[in-house]
Amino acid sequence: MSALRKFAPWRRWSRRTAARAAVVFAASLAASLPASAQSRPAQDAPARQAAEGDAPIIGSQLDAQLFYELLVGEIELREGDSGTAYRLLLDAARRTSNETLFKRATDVALQARAGEQALDAVVAWRKAVPESTDAMRYQVQLLVALNRVGETEEPLVALLKGSPKPTLPGLIDAVPRLLARSADRAAAASVVEKTMQPFLDDGDTRVAALVAVGRGWLGAGEPAKALDHAQRAAALDPAADGPALLALEMLRTTPAAEGIVRARVAAAPANPALRLLYVRTLASAQRLADAATEARAITAASPDLAPPWLTLGAIELELKHPREATVALQAYAKLVEGGAAVTLDAAGGEGDEAPASASNALTQAWLLLAQAAEQQRDFAGAEAWLAKIDNTASALEVQTRRASLLAKQGRLAEGRALIRRAPEQTAADARAKVLAEAQLLREAKQWSELAGLLGRANERWPDDADLVYEHAMAEEKLDRVDTMETLLRKVIALKPDNANAYNALGYSLAERKVRLGEARDLIRKALELSPNEPFITDSLGWVEYRLGNRDEAIRLLRTAYQARPDTEIGAHLGEVLWTDGRTDEARKVWREARSRDAANDVLVETLARLRVDL
Repeated sequence: MSALRKFAPWRRWSRRTAARAAVVFAASLAASLPASAQSRPAQDAPARQAAEGDAPIIGSQLDAQLFYELLVGEIELREGDSGTAYRLLLDAARRTSNETLFKRATDVALQARAGEQALDAVVAWRKAVPESTDAMRYQVQLLVALNRVGETEEPLVALLKGSPKPTLPGLIDAVPRLLARSADRAAAASVVEKTMQPFLDDGDTRVAALVAVGRGWLGAGEPAKALDHAQRAAALDPAADGPALLALEMLRTTPAAEGIVRARVAAAPANPALRLLYVRTLASAQRLADAATEARAITAASPDLAPPWLTLGAIELELKHPREATVALQAYAKLVEGGAAVTLDAAGGEGDEAPASASNALTQAWLLLAQAAEQQRDFAGAEAWLAKIDNTASALEVQTRRASLLAKQGRLAEGRALIRRAPEQTAADARAKVLAEAQLLREAKQWSELAGLLGRANERWPDDADLVYEHAMAEEKLDRVDTMETLLRKVIALKPDNANAYNALGYSLAERKVRLGEARDLIRKALELSPNEPFITDSLGWVEYRLGNRDEAIRLLRTAYQARPDTEIGAHLGEVLWTDGRTDEARKVWREARSRDAANDVLVETLARLRVDL
């Protein structure tokens, strides 16, 4: 009994709807079916046509039997019998060699989570239409999903060889991305390397092939091999973006890759989109001083491009340079209001952005401008920027900034109430409100209130590693170090790759001058997870100082301070220099640090403890 006969009368409306949908699908399919002689006229028609001088009658593949199969297949699918629908569609596809039907059968199997059946359909598709690039892509993706990455070499080679030469570099670049979901990354990298062999000897594709192999090895956790391929590709074509983009992907873990990027940036004309990506990579690595230098260079070279001004403004804010940030952000807003694009496309030119994107871009600029005014304690100016924002998606962020303004004017309770009144549409909104209120309490140094707020939040979201980490930091401020350590170890258990948790635990031990060997091991682990991160490098320098290794401490702290001239890092560097007898240099560092944040707790405590008057 077919699926259609099993339902009670109350299902008739559903069946009629399904039938109509199937008819629509079958009719729309007719346009995709090529003409053929499969639907033949009556036996005596050829003689009649010859006598009358008519051309032969050519019919569509969509004959009555095929239409019936499609109709029943679609009805069965809508009634939940995907197996029958798959068989009918695949049979129709095999008889007609029609790609639309093969794709439909494959999609039906995928929707039913029947990966092997989907692969069978694709194999039949390739047999019927050997030149089909869609079939080849489907086959590769299915083999990867089925953990049969070793079998992808043949369809990949066929896909590349069957593609027009002008499209090859882009397709070659896509190969490691197609295999990126493989559970066996080493096997995937090996397949990429084998697939690329025919293209390594062709001058038009050699650079792209080397980059693809490098990206494959990077995904397999082999940065040395990835770097070697990136360097070879860059040497072949110093003006190519591909090697530099690969180098950017490994910048945080493989410092030697930066040479490739810098060489490309120095090439003329350099791609502004790539340069901006370099800036953002530096910023994400907390190398803010370097990021600011590069961003200023882009705005000087291309002052009519809007995106670099926004990035520069955000970096200047992080560096506590509110005046410079304001100049950059106002330049950005002026360009966007004048119609400039708010993104750069892959070719380095201006993207085609919709007005909504420009509106969102201005909202972002106004929020940052409000923050810059707030840093200068120009609260009226900050409110004026916030008043320009009419964007419901940013309502919570605007309320948070207004709450911060209130708190900085001694009206903390009003600020907290403002955040709590903000509407919640999702659980994410509720969590964001907790973090916003926590930020107010942190800035006001209301540690007991902060710990209570975060403790309640962790009861609501017990497995949220970020909230547990914030709670740990609040407990540390209350000198409840045992509770802090317990919470940090919970963060590590929840999220073993959380570099901040290892760093915070190691630094707290170093601060208390206990278990210094363990402290160093924890901080080194953090640096493995987040290489060259200035705050973690600062922690390692501090623990080396506690261990009595002043020269190594100074080296590490200088490195951290140069990458991120943060007030706290400056306080540490100044103390080690002072203890080492380099008092003039220490005073210079402290003065620079104080100019950025005179109220910083670590700096104030350091100067008071050492009885230094700047």
